[in-house]
Amino acid sequence: MADLITIDDPDDPRLSDYIGLTDVELRRRREPAEGLFIAEGEKVIRRARQSGYAMRSMLLSAKWVDAMRDVIEEVPAPVYAVAPDLAERVTGYHVHRGALASMQRKPLPAADELLTTARRVAVMESVNDHTNIGAIFRSAAALGMDAVLLSPDCADPLYRRSVKVSMGAVFSVPYARLEAWPTSLETVREAGFRLLALTPDAGATSIDDAAPHRLERVALMLGAEGDGLSTRALTAADARVRIPMAHGVDSLNVGAAAAVAFYAVATGRPES
Repeated sequence: MADLITIDDPDDPRLSDYIGLTDVELRRRREPAEGLFIAEGEKVIRRARQSGYAMRSMLLSAKWVDAMRDVIEEVPAPVYAVAPDLAERVTGYHVHRGALASMQRKPLPAADELLTTARRVAVMESVNDHTNIGAIFRSAAALGMDAVLLSPDCADPLYRRSVKVSMGAVFSVPYARLEAWPTSLETVREAGFRLLALTPDAGATSIDDAAPHRLERVALMLGAEGDGLSTRALTAADARVRIPMAHGVDSLNVGAAAAVAFYAVATGRPES
């Protein structure tokens, strides 16, 4: 059973994992280096634990102690009870959900390890917005993608905002980094995947005509908001596909486009 410890000093070193949660640059450097990430809210904390992540500590406002009582009783990590204003001083924002947990990261698998058993893979290039990362992981989980592969400059899926937007779906879909970009895409192709680059280019094949759901193995490539996939990534693809648009709209937000495209590559769809 965890110790429930009341803290009233914002400079208490035991709260160091929670300092400056709104400082994106600080947290992006610190969290991977120290092997931690922050889970925010009761549901996300529970999903992280159910996915096998070990808890380092938990930070709760008083009214959340009862709601998290079963977790407190199950984990050996310390639980810090603090006043809402103290939590705000430490984290840098008002913690609306009243519950934070510092979780221990797991080692990332190698890309070729994930590709051994996967059939439907999302490949992201330079998607560095945490909200978009979270939305894409949520759609990937909901629509049956087997894995996500990230270029080296993609945002961290375990950053607090990404985890929050995904509602914990980042814990459900395995992911890996493709360290040599875009040459690592050849590893994906060698594993038997057809690389489809999603682009708004009018010259690309309609994703319906490409019928990716009929392919044995598909890797759907997605680029950053605004810029899309780089020329190098487009060149490395086996084919370019687009989502047909109406009413003069030229493209969708990458999170919305990913959801549409993931449905298109899903297996088990009824044939027209």
